[in-house]
Amino acid sequence: MTEEEFEKLVAEGYEKLPEWVREKIKNVALLAEDEPSEEDRKAEGLSDDETLLGLYKGIPLSARGENYGVGMTLPDTITLYKLPILEAAEEDGKPVADVVAETIWHEFAHHFGMDEHEVRYRENERDGH
Repeated sequence: MTEEEFEKLVAEGYEKLPEWVREKIKNVALLAEDEPSEEDRKAEGLSDDETLLGLYKGIPLSARGENYGVGMTLPDTITLYKLPILEAAEEDGKPVADVVAETIWHEFAHHFGMDEHEVRYRENERDGH
């Protein structure tokens, strides 16, 4: 899959978020990279056999105070990692577009202030587990 094809899936995955969710998203850049950097792997405490499908970095909406955005404020970032997503799609027998959309949902849940435990709980609830 080319970089352009993957970026198109990322854009389409973002559009799958409900409109009311997209309207609440503020100051977030959606990025695509091949794999997590060594720095991000260390920061997330990953072992050699672990990886990330996506990563949210920033100040969640729930933690932004009244002074957020005063002066120069860099955007939060959500990065989707192409190679781990392709591998996960193949292992799970899912279309790549579905894994991309699920990863976008997961990372934007962090943007809205959910911690990893809450995100996983809601994913399980959504999937009927």
